Amino acid sequence: METDKEVMIITGTRKGIGRYLAEHYLGKGYIVVGCSRGESALESGSYEHFCLDVADESAVKKMVSSVYQKYKRIDILINNAGIASMNHVLLTPLSSVENVFKTNVYGTFLFSREAAKLMSKNKYGRIVNFVTIAVPLKLEGEAIYAASKSAIEKFTQVMAKEVASFNITCNSVGPTPIETDLIRGVPKERLQKLVESLAVKRFGTFEDVVNVIDFFISRSSDCITGQTIYLGGG
Repeated sequence: METDKEVMIITGTRKGIGRYLAEHYLGKGYIVVGCSRGESALESGSYEHFCLDVADESAVKKMVSSVYQKYKRIDILINNAGIASMNHVLLTPLSSVENVFKTNVYGTFLFSREAAKLMSKNKYGRIVNFVTIAVPLKLEGEAIYAASKSAIEKFTQVMAKEVASFNITCNSVGPTPIETDLIRGVPKERLQKLVESLAVKRFGTFEDVVNVIDFFISRSSDCITGQTIYLGGG
């Protein structure tokens, strides 16, 4: 069924920032298609949920293809799904490295590739990826997490050039610490020290992140691509 509404895919929508983003954009009139490893409790006539691992190539291809077949358009992709591993590099097992890179890098790559293929048919698209303030701050104990997000930042910059001729933009947002499950295992004193090192000395909010995403996905932002905005002035 074709629709006049813009269609948005958001990964990792079961909880946290992903759930907030889904609710926010549903409220703004978008059709939102989300995914996570588990079922979602979000109920809306304009929301559809897929259960999958973002690093599962066949599942990602099937999901993105089904969205396009149903709506004949994919306007926006927000690659929100991500996991962190916060350990000293000498104490980090290879399994943690593999898991972080599969979710953060492979997942971002797969959804970006598949969505951009279909966005190119309509000569329009907006892709927003998530990085982290841990990249410019070079935070100790976050070598693998920061490395995965650094890879996403560079991927964003190069992909932006490769898809620009299709009128697709590709940008990334780097939040400051937001009080979600992602940082719940980090000692409070360490988080406070991080916040104190920022120009804006407070924790980030979902609203801060949405403000940047709204800018990136605006129809008026067709000249904004390959950019990363870090919150908090790190």
